[in-house]
Amino acid sequence: MALVDFLFRWGHVLFGITWIGMLYYFNFVQGEYFKEAEAGAKADATSKLAPRALWWFRWGAMFTFLTGVYLLYVLGPASNQYILLGALMGIFMFLNVWLIIWPAQKIVIGIADGDAATAGPKALRASRTNTLFSGPMLFGMLASKHGGYSVAGFDTMSFGDLGFLIPLVLIVLLQANAMFGKVGPMASVKGVIHSSLGLTAVLFLLVHFL
Repeated sequence: MALVDFLFRWGHVLFGITWIGMLYYFNFVQGEYFKEAEAGAKADATSKLAPRALWWFRWGAMFTFLTGVYLLYVLGPASNQYILLGALMGIFMFLNVWLIIWPAQKIVIGIADGDAATAGPKALRASRTNTLFSGPMLFGMLASKHGGYSVAGFDTMSFGDLGFLIPLVLIVLLQANAMFGKVGPMASVKGVIHSSLGLTAVLFLLVHFL
């Protein structure tokens, strides 16, 4: 079983690199290029490049999620606030990919019917939220195992633990904004990077000191 667990950990990281790498490509590279590209170049990239990138993006998310579910099962009582909050953000990110970003992007790139003017902003809001979550999600994954911080294990923590409850509510509210709210300060690349780093710091302080 040790070998199986290791292979799932290896796969989780490998698929995660693929997924988050494509997420950063869309948010930091392709989106900025599309703002400046000539109409012909943008149309060509939209029809030929974007579908290929989206394939790697969504299936990277799928297999990151599946391997993560297995690892959560294996961790069991060894889970703590960090890994559970990180996992929650990862689950929201996975759902955003398959239930919001991909359906909306199919409309934007012309392989599904719909209003592209509405679908584009919807996909952007969810994609920016995934980028927002990516920093603290990774922090939670690493801190849970390697941070050496004294936090409650799953078998001793409860929803009355403010160091878990308040970050949980904050994450849920940010996800609600991804579905129904506004992009806000995440509209720019610099803004979403700063927001992600800021959220990482806030969640760490809440978990560690409450």
